[in-house]
Amino acid sequence: MLGSLSAQAARELSWEALIPPGAAEQFGMPQPMHDLSQLADVLSEDATGQSSGAAAIEQQQPQAPTVPELDGKEVKLPGYIVPLTLSDDNRVTEFLLVPYFGACIHVPPPPSNQIVLVQSEEGVALDAAYIPFWITGTLHVEQSESELASAGYRLSASHIEIFEY
Repeated sequence: MLGSLSAQAARELSWEALIPPGAAEQFGMPQPMHDLSQLADVLSEDATGQSSGAAAIEQQQPQAPTVPELDGKEVKLPGYIVPLTLSDDNRVTEFLLVPYFGACIHVPPPPSNQIVLVQSEEGVALDAAYIPFWITGTLHVEQSESELASAGYRLSASHIEIFEY
């Protein structure tokens, strides 16, 4: 879509690269929920395993540690889009990029170091927001808040493409 030269020079990252060494063990990063049939059980339990409803949807680690060395780097990261801002022509121009489908909407948000706030001039068509994308651009180590979750990183998108296996 945008800036194919910067997409070629970008460092391809995995989501694990956004977690400092040793932090996953220290902070006990939660595993993504791929089996949405368990969603009702998760939403009805709080952090202690007791039934409550509200506590289960709260972000578990809104201040998770980040990797400062990634600040200002050109990166390429795969993920799913959680829309925040729509343009007049129904394109998602600001969104949270998350490592698995349903994060922040259908299941509790992952730690903030597993959420990237993305800003894009071109954006993504709203009806395509349910499929995975590769997002390329300049990564900033920067905490931001939205009504859905805290993000530990911000990415200024220069190129967006559909993720293909």
